[in-house]
Amino acid sequence: MIEKIQAFLIVIEEGSVNRAATRLRMAQPALSRQMQSLENEIGGRLLERRTSGVVPTGLGHTLARSMRPVLSSYATALAEVRREARGLRSELRIGYLMTAAQSLLTPALARLRTVHPDLKLRLHDFSPREQIEALRAGDLDVALIGQEGAVAARDFHSRKLCSLGVCAALARRDALADRPGIFLKELKKHGFIGIDEQEMPGRNRWMTAICRTAGFKPRFEAITDGITHVLSLVASESAVTLVPSYLADFPHPDVGLVPVKDAAASWDFILLWQRGRIPDATRALIDALTAEALMMQGQHV
Repeated sequence: MIEKIQAFLIVIEEGSVNRAATRLRMAQPALSRQMQSLENEIGGRLLERRTSGVVPTGLGHTLARSMRPVLSSYATALAEVRREARGLRSELRIGYLMTAAQSLLTPALARLRTVHPDLKLRLHDFSPREQIEALRAGDLDVALIGQEGAVAARDFHSRKLCSLGVCAALARRDALADRPGIFLKELKKHGFIGIDEQEMPGRNRWMTAICRTAGFKPRFEAITDGITHVLSLVASESAVTLVPSYLADFPHPDVGLVPVKDAAASWDFILLWQRGRIPDATRALIDALTAEALMMQGQHV
């Protein structure tokens, strides 16, 4: 129907089926049949035939007024899709973890601007769950998601940007909190604070897996919905949780972050992006994030 409506708008612009047919490079009888078909689909007369040409009926005016903005949006969207098919993008939608923005995303975006200065960026501070859902809905192009991205890596293109060390988050009053480093086995008797699997899928399984390498299974005393609440519970409950080492750059007044010495204790920064041809801007961001992640790994091993 879109083609018929586009032709209808040209007919009323020209005020003549003959002139519109010439403009559309089609035979006049074929265009007349299109207009008749459109009227049948709409359910009423759209054009009034006169000796001087054609004019829209009241229904025709309504159709034209209603459909012009729709067709304009359609044309804009189609042009954007065609640009993307050629590897071009005018906009890049990026999901990220707030804690990763300062240390990784912000400098990567500065690199991106040097090669794509006119690119429109839409940044979304989403939890891992929200990022995965937005990717699946087509609302994000790229997700800077961390270890939790492993659960969705099969559905998208993925890259492990780097592997970072791990810190144990302990209440300041804990005897281990002032140590320069600890081994996981020293946490065996501690209660652990976990994070809701809906918000950070795979986080508790990751903690369990690396604790098992030290010969024990963590006992989760509480489950909360985000990293800020986790650290608050660590402080109030004298419990422990495991976090990537870059969080040491964001100190909590009541929590000590102590490096874990076990070789098996690592946390992966994972990047996910949509399948299909990779637009130039997306590739440039991936390269910039990779470069920044290598520098970050050197600082937080």
